[in-house]
Amino acid sequence: MIFKLSSLASALLLASPVVFSQSFDGVPGNFPADFRLRYETNDTDNLTKSATALTLRSRIGYETDNYSGLKALAEIEDVRSIIDDYAPESSGYDPVADPVNTEINRAQLSYTKEALTAVVGRQRIILDNARFVGNVGWRQNEQTYDAALLQYKKDNIGLTYAYINQVNDFNFSETDISGHALNIAFDQLPVGKLVAYAYLVDIDDSDLYYDTYGVSLAGQKPLNDIKVNYLAEIATQSAYKNGDKDAIYYHIEAGATLQGVNLTLGNETLGSDDGNYGFQTPLATKHAFNGWADKFLNTPDNGLSDTYIRLSGSLDKLKALVMYHEYSSDRGSDDLGSELNVQLLYPLSKNLSSGLKYASYDAADGGSDTDKFWLWCGLSF
Repeated sequence: MIFKLSSLASALLLASPVVFSQSFDGVPGNFPADFRLRYETNDTDNLTKSATALTLRSRIGYETDNYSGLKALAEIEDVRSIIDDYAPESSGYDPVADPVNTEINRAQLSYTKEALTAVVGRQRIILDNARFVGNVGWRQNEQTYDAALLQYKKDNIGLTYAYINQVNDFNFSETDISGHALNIAFDQLPVGKLVAYAYLVDIDDSDLYYDTYGVSLAGQKPLNDIKVNYLAEIATQSAYKNGDKDAIYYHIEAGATLQGVNLTLGNETLGSDDGNYGFQTPLATKHAFNGWADKFLNTPDNGLSDTYIRLSGSLDKLKALVMYHEYSSDRGSDDLGSELNVQLLYPLSKNLSSGLKYASYDAADGGSDTDKFWLWCGLSF
Protein backbone atom coordinates (compact mmCIF):
# COMPACT_ATOMS: atom_id res chain seq x y z
CA MET A 1 0.00 0.00 0.00
CA ILE A 2 1.33 3.45 -0.86
CA PHE A 3 0.52 4.84 2.59
CA LYS A 4 -1.35 3.86 5.73
CA LEU A 5 -4.95 5.02 5.75
CA SER A 6 -6.25 4.14 9.20
CA SER A 7 -5.77 7.62 10.70
CA LEU A 8 -7.43 9.18 7.66
CA ALA A 9 -10.39 6.83 8.08
CA SER A 10 -10.87 7.90 11.68
CA ALA A 11 -10.76 11.57 10.76
CA LEU A 12 -13.27 11.10 7.97
CA LEU A 13 -15.67 9.18 10.19
CA LEU A 14 -15.61 12.07 12.64
CA ALA A 15 -16.14 14.59 9.85
CA SER A 16 -18.93 12.78 8.02
CA PRO A 17 -21.87 14.41 9.87
CA VAL A 18 -20.84 17.71 8.27
CA VAL A 19 -22.07 16.28 4.98
CA PHE A 20 -25.62 16.47 6.24
CA SER A 21 -25.40 19.93 7.82
CA GLN A 22 -27.69 22.60 6.43
CA SER A 23 -25.03 25.27 5.99
CA PHE A 24 -21.64 25.22 4.28
CA ASP A 25 -20.95 28.94 4.68
CA GLY A 26 -17.32 29.50 5.54
CA VAL A 27 -16.36 25.82 5.07
CA PRO A 28 -13.64 25.46 2.44
CA GLY A 29 -13.85 22.67 -0.12
CA ASN A 30 -16.81 20.46 -0.90
CA PHE A 31 -18.47 17.34 0.48
CA PRO A 32 -19.35 14.89 -2.30
CA ALA A 33 -21.82 12.17 -1.35
CA ASP A 34 -23.42 9.30 -3.21
CA PHE A 35 -26.07 6.83 -2.10
CA ARG A 36 -27.53 3.87 -3.99
CA LEU A 37 -30.35 1.62 -2.79
CA ARG A 38 -30.58 -1.54 -4.91
CA TYR A 39 -32.81 -4.60 -5.03
CA GLU A 40 -31.22 -7.59 -6.76
CA THR A 41 -32.23 -11.18 -7.38
CA ASN A 42 -30.28 -14.16 -8.67
CA ASP A 43 -32.18 -17.28 -9.73
CA THR A 44 -29.66 -19.85 -10.93
CA ASP A 45 -30.73 -23.37 -11.85
CA ASN A 46 -28.67 -25.23 -9.24
CA LEU A 47 -28.93 -26.77 -5.77
CA THR A 48 -28.87 -23.48 -3.85
CA LYS A 49 -31.86 -21.23 -3.17
CA SER A 50 -32.62 -18.17 -5.27
CA ALA A 51 -31.03 -15.03 -3.84
CA THR A 52 -32.71 -11.77 -2.85
CA ALA A 53 -30.67 -8.77 -1.77
CA LEU A 54 -31.63 -5.25 -0.77
CA THR A 55 -28.47 -3.24 -0.14
CA LEU A 56 -27.58 0.39 0.51
CA ARG A 57 -24.27 1.84 -0.64
CA SER A 58 -23.24 5.08 1.08
CA ARG A 59 -20.24 7.03 -0.13
CA ILE A 60 -19.26 10.21 1.74
CA GLY A 61 -16.18 12.34 1.20
CA TYR A 62 -14.41 15.64 1.59
CA GLU A 63 -12.36 17.46 -1.05
CA THR A 64 -10.30 20.54 -0.32
CA ASP A 65 -10.29 23.68 -2.40
CA ASN A 66 -7.68 24.08 -5.12
CA TYR A 67 -4.49 25.51 -3.64
CA SER A 68 -2.10 26.40 -6.48
CA GLY A 69 -3.15 23.24 -8.29
CA LEU A 70 -3.12 20.97 -5.23
CA LYS A 71 -6.18 19.16 -3.92
CA ALA A 72 -6.75 16.45 -1.31
CA LEU A 73 -9.70 14.05 -1.34
CA ALA A 74 -10.82 11.51 1.24
CA GLU A 75 -13.88 9.29 0.87
CA ILE A 76 -15.39 6.48 2.88
CA GLU A 77 -17.69 3.80 1.47
CA ASP A 78 -20.13 1.61 3.37
CA VAL A 79 -22.37 -1.25 2.19
CA ARG A 80 -25.27 -2.44 4.37
CA SER A 81 -27.82 -5.16 3.70
CA ILE A 82 -31.52 -4.71 4.47
CA ILE A 83 -32.46 -8.08 2.94
CA ASP A 84 -29.54 -10.52 3.06
CA ASP A 85 -30.89 -13.73 1.51
CA TYR A 86 -27.76 -14.11 -0.59
CA ALA A 87 -24.25 -15.50 -0.41
CA PRO A 88 -21.86 -14.54 1.08
CA GLU A 89 -24.08 -12.96 3.75
CA SER A 90 -26.26 -16.07 4.18
CA SER A 91 -25.40 -19.66 3.35
CA GLY A 92 -27.43 -21.82 0.99
CA TYR A 93 -28.32 -19.03 -1.43
CA ASP A 94 -27.12 -18.00 -4.87
CA PRO A 95 -24.45 -15.28 -4.76
CA VAL A 96 -24.81 -11.51 -5.02
CA ALA A 97 -21.41 -9.84 -5.13
CA ASP A 98 -22.18 -7.08 -2.59
CA PRO A 99 -20.67 -8.09 0.75
CA VAL A 100 -21.30 -5.89 3.79
CA ASN A 101 -18.35 -3.84 5.01
CA THR A 102 -16.86 -0.36 5.36
CA GLU A 103 -13.62 0.92 3.85
CA ILE A 104 -11.69 3.96 2.71
CA ASN A 105 -12.71 4.16 -0.93
CA ARG A 106 -10.42 7.00 -1.98
CA ALA A 107 -7.65 8.94 -0.24
CA GLN A 108 -5.62 10.89 -2.73
CA LEU A 109 -3.54 13.97 -3.35
CA SER A 110 -3.73 15.52 -6.82
CA TYR A 111 -1.87 18.26 -8.64
CA THR A 112 -3.00 19.91 -11.87
CA LYS A 113 -1.15 22.46 -13.96
CA GLU A 114 -2.30 23.26 -17.48
CA ALA A 115 -2.36 19.96 -19.42
CA LEU A 116 -0.71 17.86 -16.70
CA THR A 117 -2.40 16.03 -13.82
CA ALA A 118 -0.77 13.87 -11.18
CA VAL A 119 -2.63 11.79 -8.58
CA VAL A 120 -1.07 9.80 -5.73
CA GLY A 121 -2.90 7.56 -3.29
CA ARG A 122 -6.02 5.41 -3.30
CA GLN A 123 -7.95 6.45 -6.38
CA ARG A 124 -10.43 5.55 -9.07
CA ILE A 125 -8.88 4.66 -12.45
CA ILE A 126 -10.96 4.11 -15.60
CA LEU A 127 -9.19 3.81 -18.93
CA ASP A 128 -11.19 3.95 -22.17
CA ASN A 129 -14.29 1.75 -21.87
CA ALA A 130 -12.90 -0.01 -18.74
CA ARG A 131 -12.35 -3.26 -20.65
CA PHE A 132 -8.83 -3.58 -19.27
CA VAL A 133 -8.64 -1.10 -16.37
CA GLY A 134 -11.82 -0.02 -14.57
CA ASN A 135 -13.55 0.64 -11.26
CA VAL A 136 -16.26 -2.07 -11.40
CA GLY A 137 -18.75 0.71 -10.70
CA TRP A 138 -21.75 -1.58 -11.05
CA ARG A 139 -21.06 -3.31 -7.75
CA GLN A 140 -21.96 -1.49 -4.55
CA ASN A 141 -18.32 -1.37 -3.47
CA GLU A 142 -16.30 -0.07 -6.39
CA GLN A 143 -12.78 -1.18 -7.23
CA THR A 144 -10.04 1.34 -6.50
CA TYR A 145 -6.26 1.34 -6.76
CA ASP A 146 -3.35 2.40 -4.59
CA ALA A 147 -1.38 4.03 -7.35
CA ALA A 148 0.56 6.94 -8.78
CA LEU A 149 -1.00 8.33 -11.93
CA LEU A 150 0.18 10.87 -14.52
CA GLN A 151 -2.04 12.29 -17.26
CA TYR A 152 -1.26 14.70 -20.05
CA LYS A 153 -4.10 15.99 -22.22
CA LYS A 154 -3.71 18.71 -24.81
CA ASP A 155 -5.56 19.27 -28.05
CA ASN A 156 -6.29 15.80 -29.45
CA ILE A 157 -3.56 13.91 -27.59
CA GLY A 158 -3.97 12.11 -24.28
CA LEU A 159 -1.24 10.24 -22.42
CA THR A 160 -1.88 8.27 -19.22
CA TYR A 161 0.59 6.29 -17.14
CA ALA A 162 -0.20 4.61 -13.83
CA TYR A 163 1.93 2.57 -11.49
CA ILE A 164 -0.34 0.38 -9.34
CA ASN A 165 0.82 -1.51 -6.27
CA GLN A 166 -2.51 -2.58 -4.76
CA VAL A 167 -5.99 -3.44 -6.06
CA ASN A 168 -8.91 -2.91 -3.66
CA ASP A 169 -11.66 -4.93 -5.26
CA PHE A 170 -15.45 -5.01 -4.91
CA ASN A 171 -15.27 -7.90 -2.43
CA PHE A 172 -13.33 -5.68 0.03
CA SER A 173 -10.21 -7.72 -0.74
CA GLU A 174 -6.75 -6.22 -1.20
CA THR A 175 -4.23 -7.67 -3.66
CA ASP A 176 -0.64 -6.52 -3.92
CA ILE A 177 0.56 -6.20 -7.49
CA SER A 178 3.25 -4.55 -9.54
CA GLY A 179 1.24 -3.00 -12.34
CA HIS A 180 2.04 -0.60 -15.15
CA ALA A 181 -0.69 0.93 -17.31
CA LEU A 182 0.25 3.02 -20.34
CA ASN A 183 -2.47 4.47 -22.57
CA ILE A 184 -1.90 6.84 -25.51
CA ALA A 185 -4.94 8.30 -27.28
CA PHE A 186 -5.19 10.35 -30.47
CA ASP A 187 -8.64 11.90 -30.65
CA GLN A 188 -10.46 13.76 -33.42
CA LEU A 189 -8.53 12.05 -36.20
CA PRO A 190 -10.28 11.87 -39.59
CA VAL A 191 -10.98 8.17 -38.94
CA GLY A 192 -11.96 8.55 -35.27
CA LYS A 193 -10.11 7.93 -32.01
CA LEU A 194 -6.95 5.82 -32.07
CA VAL A 195 -5.66 4.31 -28.82
CA ALA A 196 -2.52 2.29 -28.15
CA TYR A 197 -1.99 0.67 -24.76
CA ALA A 198 0.17 -1.58 -22.64
CA TYR A 199 -1.09 -3.12 -19.38
CA LEU A 200 1.45 -5.14 -17.41
CA VAL A 201 0.13 -6.86 -14.28
CA ASP A 202 2.36 -8.94 -12.01
CA ILE A 203 0.50 -10.32 -9.01
CA ASP A 204 2.79 -10.39 -5.98
CA ASP A 205 3.33 -13.58 -3.97
CA SER A 206 2.13 -15.70 -6.89
CA ASP A 207 3.33 -17.04 -10.21
CA LEU A 208 0.77 -15.01 -12.19
CA TYR A 209 1.46 -12.21 -14.62
CA TYR A 210 -0.42 -10.77 -17.58
CA ASP A 211 1.29 -8.55 -20.17
CA THR A 212 -1.20 -7.08 -22.63
CA TYR A 213 -0.49 -4.85 -25.64
CA GLY A 214 -3.18 -3.53 -27.94
CA VAL A 215 -4.58 -0.89 -30.25
CA SER A 216 -8.14 0.27 -30.95
CA LEU A 217 -9.91 2.55 -33.41
CA ALA A 218 -13.43 3.86 -32.82
CA GLY A 219 -15.48 6.52 -34.54
CA GLN A 220 -18.73 7.61 -36.11
CA LYS A 221 -19.56 9.27 -39.41
CA PRO A 222 -22.73 10.95 -40.70
CA LEU A 223 -24.26 9.43 -43.82
CA ASN A 224 -27.23 11.54 -44.87
CA ASP A 225 -29.72 11.13 -41.99
CA ILE A 226 -27.87 8.13 -40.57
CA LYS A 227 -24.88 8.22 -38.24
CA VAL A 228 -22.59 5.19 -38.69
CA ASN A 229 -20.49 3.95 -35.75
CA TYR A 230 -17.61 1.48 -35.84
CA LEU A 231 -14.98 -0.10 -33.60
CA ALA A 232 -11.96 -2.30 -34.27
CA GLU A 233 -9.59 -3.47 -31.54
CA ILE A 234 -6.88 -6.10 -31.28
CA ALA A 235 -4.58 -7.08 -28.41
CA THR A 236 -2.06 -9.75 -27.58
CA GLN A 237 -1.39 -11.19 -24.14
CA SER A 238 1.60 -13.03 -22.76
CA ALA A 239 0.88 -14.61 -19.43
CA TYR A 240 2.25 -17.06 -16.94
CA LYS A 241 -0.26 -19.46 -15.43
CA ASN A 242 1.14 -22.96 -14.91
CA GLY A 243 3.60 -22.18 -17.69
CA ASP A 244 4.00 -19.52 -20.36
CA LYS A 245 0.82 -18.75 -22.30
CA ASP A 246 -0.10 -16.54 -25.26
CA ALA A 247 -3.55 -15.45 -26.41
CA ILE A 248 -5.13 -12.88 -28.70
CA TYR A 249 -8.12 -10.55 -28.27
CA TYR A 250 -10.19 -8.77 -30.84
CA HIS A 251 -13.36 -6.72 -30.79
CA ILE A 252 -15.28 -5.42 -33.80
CA GLU A 253 -18.50 -3.41 -34.03
CA ALA A 254 -20.55 -1.74 -36.73
CA GLY A 255 -23.81 0.11 -36.26
CA ALA A 256 -26.07 2.95 -37.31
CA THR A 257 -28.22 5.58 -35.59
CA LEU A 258 -31.42 6.90 -37.11
CA GLN A 259 -33.74 9.33 -35.31
CA GLY A 260 -32.04 8.60 -31.99
CA VAL A 261 -32.25 4.80 -32.23
CA ASN A 262 -28.98 2.88 -32.56
CA LEU A 263 -28.57 -0.68 -33.83
CA THR A 264 -25.12 -2.23 -33.49
CA LEU A 265 -23.72 -5.66 -34.37
CA GLY A 266 -20.46 -6.84 -32.82
CA ASN A 267 -18.18 -9.65 -31.81
CA GLU A 268 -15.74 -9.75 -28.91
CA THR A 269 -13.36 -12.69 -28.81
CA LEU A 270 -11.03 -13.55 -25.96
CA GLY A 271 -8.75 -16.12 -27.51
CA SER A 272 -7.29 -19.39 -26.30
CA ASP A 273 -3.82 -20.87 -26.15
CA ASP A 274 -4.59 -24.36 -27.50
CA GLY A 275 -7.28 -24.91 -24.88
CA ASN A 276 -4.86 -24.42 -21.99
CA TYR A 277 -5.50 -20.74 -21.26
CA GLY A 278 -8.06 -18.05 -22.07
CA PHE A 279 -7.26 -14.34 -22.49
CA GLN A 280 -7.87 -12.60 -19.13
CA THR A 281 -8.61 -9.01 -18.05
CA PRO A 282 -7.78 -8.98 -14.31
CA LEU A 283 -8.32 -5.21 -13.73
CA ALA A 284 -11.40 -4.75 -15.91
CA THR A 285 -14.98 -3.74 -15.20
CA LYS A 286 -16.04 -7.19 -16.36
CA HIS A 287 -19.78 -6.86 -15.69
CA ALA A 288 -20.09 -4.44 -18.62
CA PHE A 289 -18.97 -7.12 -21.10
CA ASN A 290 -20.13 -10.60 -22.14
CA GLY A 291 -23.55 -10.34 -20.55
CA TRP A 292 -24.90 -9.04 -17.25
CA ALA A 293 -25.51 -12.52 -15.85
CA ASP A 294 -21.73 -12.55 -15.22
CA LYS A 295 -21.17 -16.05 -16.53
CA PHE A 296 -17.79 -15.27 -18.08
CA LEU A 297 -15.99 -13.08 -15.55
CA ASN A 298 -13.08 -15.48 -15.97
CA THR A 299 -12.44 -16.52 -19.55
CA PRO A 300 -12.64 -20.32 -20.06
CA ASP A 301 -9.45 -22.09 -21.13
CA ASN A 302 -10.97 -22.63 -24.58
CA GLY A 303 -11.57 -18.88 -24.90
CA LEU A 304 -14.82 -17.03 -25.53
CA SER A 305 -16.49 -15.64 -28.65
CA ASP A 306 -19.37 -13.26 -27.88
CA THR A 307 -21.46 -12.26 -30.91
CA TYR A 308 -24.06 -9.69 -30.00
CA ILE A 309 -26.67 -7.26 -31.25
CA ARG A 310 -27.44 -4.07 -29.31
CA LEU A 311 -30.47 -1.80 -29.68
CA SER A 312 -30.61 1.49 -27.76
CA GLY A 313 -32.59 4.69 -27.78
CA SER A 314 -34.48 7.18 -25.66
CA LEU A 315 -38.00 8.51 -25.25
CA ASP A 316 -37.98 11.88 -23.55
CA LYS A 317 -35.89 11.22 -20.39
CA LEU A 318 -36.22 7.44 -20.52
CA LYS A 319 -33.19 5.59 -21.90
CA ALA A 320 -33.56 1.99 -23.04
CA LEU A 321 -31.05 -0.68 -24.06
CA VAL A 322 -31.58 -4.26 -25.23
CA MET A 323 -28.78 -6.71 -26.03
CA TYR A 324 -28.73 -10.30 -27.22
CA HIS A 325 -25.57 -12.45 -26.95
CA GLU A 326 -24.60 -15.75 -28.56
CA TYR A 327 -21.61 -17.38 -26.85
CA SER A 328 -19.23 -19.99 -28.15
CA SER A 329 -15.70 -21.11 -27.36
CA ASP A 330 -12.85 -19.66 -29.39
CA ARG A 331 -11.21 -23.06 -29.68
CA GLY A 332 -13.59 -25.69 -31.05
CA SER A 333 -16.61 -23.36 -31.35
CA ASP A 334 -18.51 -25.15 -28.59
CA ASP A 335 -21.96 -23.75 -27.78
CA LEU A 336 -21.71 -21.78 -24.51
CA GLY A 337 -25.29 -20.53 -24.42
CA SER A 338 -27.09 -17.25 -25.13
CA GLU A 339 -28.29 -14.28 -23.11
CA LEU A 340 -30.83 -11.47 -23.21
CA ASN A 341 -30.14 -8.16 -21.44
CA VAL A 342 -32.63 -5.30 -20.91
CA GLN A 343 -32.05 -1.97 -19.16
CA LEU A 344 -34.17 1.14 -18.50
CA LEU A 345 -32.77 4.34 -16.96
CA TYR A 346 -34.82 7.32 -15.82
CA PRO A 347 -33.63 10.48 -14.00
CA LEU A 348 -36.11 11.48 -11.31
CA SER A 349 -34.43 14.84 -10.72
CA LYS A 350 -31.06 16.53 -11.11
CA ASN A 351 -29.57 14.49 -8.24
CA LEU A 352 -31.88 11.47 -8.14
CA SER A 353 -31.62 8.61 -10.66
CA SER A 354 -33.42 5.29 -11.07
CA GLY A 355 -33.18 2.19 -13.21
CA LEU A 356 -34.07 -1.42 -13.72
CA LYS A 357 -32.14 -4.17 -15.42
CA TYR A 358 -32.74 -7.80 -16.36
CA ALA A 359 -30.47 -10.59 -17.53
CA SER A 360 -31.59 -14.02 -18.69
CA TYR A 361 -28.89 -16.57 -19.53
CA ASP A 362 -29.91 -19.71 -21.42
CA ALA A 363 -27.18 -22.26 -20.82
CA ALA A 364 -25.89 -24.86 -23.21
CA ASP A 365 -25.55 -28.49 -22.16
CA GLY A 366 -23.81 -28.72 -18.79
CA GLY A 367 -24.44 -25.10 -17.80
CA SER A 368 -26.93 -23.45 -15.45
CA ASP A 369 -29.77 -21.24 -16.63
CA THR A 370 -29.73 -17.93 -14.76
CA ASP A 371 -32.12 -15.01 -14.37
CA LYS A 372 -31.10 -11.81 -12.59
CA PHE A 373 -33.11 -8.67 -11.90
CA TRP A 374 -32.12 -5.27 -10.50
CA LEU A 375 -34.12 -2.24 -9.41
CA TRP A 376 -32.37 0.78 -7.94
CA CYS A 377 -32.38 4.48 -7.18
CA GLY A 378 -29.39 6.70 -6.56
CA LEU A 379 -28.82 10.09 -4.93
CA SER A 380 -25.64 12.07 -5.53
CA PHE A 381 -24.44 15.57 -4.83
